[in-house]
Amino acid sequence: MSITQSLFTSTTEEKEGTFTTLWIKEALDDLPHSFTITDPFLSGHPIVFASPGFLQMTGYSLQEVIGRNGRAFQGPKTNRRSVMEIREAIREERPVQVSLLNYRKSGSPFWMLFHMIPVFGREDGRVIHFVAVQVPITGRKVSNGTGLREMVFGSCRREVCLGSYVHQERVVQVEMDEQDLENWEHCEASESEKLKSAEAVSNVLAVLTRYSEFAGRLVCGKRCCLRGADCLSSSLVISLGRIKQSFVLTNPCLPDMPIVYASDAFLTLTGYKRHEVLGQNCRFLSGVDTDSSVLYEMNECIVKGKSCTVQILNYSNRKDKSTFWNLLHISPVRNASGKTAYFVGVQVEASCRDTETKELRPETRQLSVVGAVRVAVRSSFMVTC
Repeated sequence: MSITQSLFTSTTEEKEGTFTTLWIKEALDDLPHSFTITDPFLSGHPIVFASPGFLQMTGYSLQEVIGRNGRAFQGPKTNRRSVMEIREAIREERPVQVSLLNYRKSGSPFWMLFHMIPVFGREDGRVIHFVAVQVPITGRKVSNGTGLREMVFGSCRREVCLGSYVHQERVVQVEMDEQDLENWEHCEASESEKLKSAEAVSNVLAVLTRYSEFAGRLVCGKRCCLRGADCLSSSLVISLGRIKQSFVLTNPCLPDMPIVYASDAFLTLTGYKRHEVLGQNCRFLSGVDTDSSVLYEMNECIVKGKSCTVQILNYSNRKDKSTFWNLLHISPVRNASGKTAYFVGVQVEASCRDTETKELRPETRQLSVVGAVRVAVRSSFMVTC
């Protein structure tokens, strides 16, 4: 199972997902706005949808846009501070609205109001997409009665001497030398352009929300978390998703210490689906034949904030409800201040322990996972108690 619940991808297990994706794309194609939708869980945070308005504005074809990162449309005079502001908003999973100089396929520059919002999954509160609306910032020519005529883009001004005599003050739309736009350090959009971008964002979100019901992947514009579950940032989830071993992350700051992250390998080992695991305490894997003394030993180590390694009989969710011996290593994961923020549990099926392979010993692999999780947690924006 993928760590993302993208509305624009479907698994082989979800045959109807293909049709739902087509419905969503058709509904989005009908919107008159220029916008793109990206997937932060895919490598490179690529564009997974581009509206006809965006293609018309930039001059690119759909095939040239899908799969590319938005920075492909920036150029030598794109303001680096504006780009950093967008990146920070992505890291912090919040909306952002900035003026940005982008470039068309022809190489000609244009100023636009870039308005981006995160889209959250209702199931676990994680960001699954970012919607970015682009509204062109229009130019106008103003005669100001002083012998100077101003070129105005929003609140950006550049004066050009046109002589000492002007008949009257007037405002008209003009065509400007596009290459000259690169010399503008910043352009502030007008209030009407800001309202236009807000309306476009609202319309796109409304379509995604409506059609997500048919896809079975409900989305919303605000973060919604499962009761008793922690909301990890998408940057942390992406980092954890790169770790291919079986492990779970639990939050001791929340009641009953629920699982807040489960790796794909863990789901494969146990037979559970992700929504069946998140928010649960790890004891849901135990059964009538699980040794209670082992459970007590684990609990004591957790209370003391120490690591431990045990072998425990667990139950899977497969059709035969089979059991398996789990070589389990539990270790605290501390934040930058040294406080325990999470516990990581790394599982190795005991039958694999004695298998002679050229791979690393199970204990070594478990310690490697613990180290990778600690690095991911400390380097990410996270929610702690």
